[in-house]
Amino acid sequence: MTSKKSEEPVWLDAPEDHDYPAAASYLNLTMSPKKVGKIVGSLRKTKVIHFKAKDIFRASGLSLLGVSNSHVEKDRRKIQKGVALSPLLLVRAPELGRVIVADGYHRLCAVYSINEDALIPCQIA
Repeated sequence: MTSKKSEEPVWLDAPEDHDYPAAASYLNLTMSPKKVGKIVGSLRKTKVIHFKAKDIFRASGLSLLGVSNSHVEKDRRKIQKGVALSPLLLVRAPELGRVIVADGYHRLCAVYSINEDALIPCQIA
């Protein structure tokens, strides 16, 4: 799907290629490169599944960025124009008791600001 005007997000079938290096860059801040390589490799192979926006926030423990954030606003405009968004990349971190949003935090905030019950496609490792 490419575009249709709506307030409901349109999603790509799979994350974009550039999302994986972005996730790796973020994960490299707290994990070894070897572990990050394994996680990103696993993410690339997993099927896309759906979770509610509010559940991702609860599991991540992250704060909601306001619509005044330029990246969130950019993603809100994409949603309003019907531009397809890339699924989120999530990492289970049982040792932390949470899920890590490795890529897609701003998209998550944008979607949540429109509909907290929206189903968001994700790859999770």
